[in-house]
Amino acid sequence: MPNPKGKPENLTPFTTNRPEPLIAKLTVRLPQSVMDKLKALDNYPEFVRQCIQDGLDKLNQSDS
Repeated sequence: MPNPKGKPENLTPFTTNRPEPLIAKLTVRLPQSVMDKLKALDNYPEFVRQCIQDGLDKLNQSDS
């Protein structure tokens, strides 16, 4: 009988080189046309994360 959880080598913990793990989720509703443009990008989740960070940095600069 096969192991229902998969191969033991696939059960190794995931590691990342990021300073902070990506554990929080954000749900945003977008027009389908915008989502289509985002999905056409190579790595759209990273693009969205960077855009949010840039926007927050810009807000912090204007507050100072």
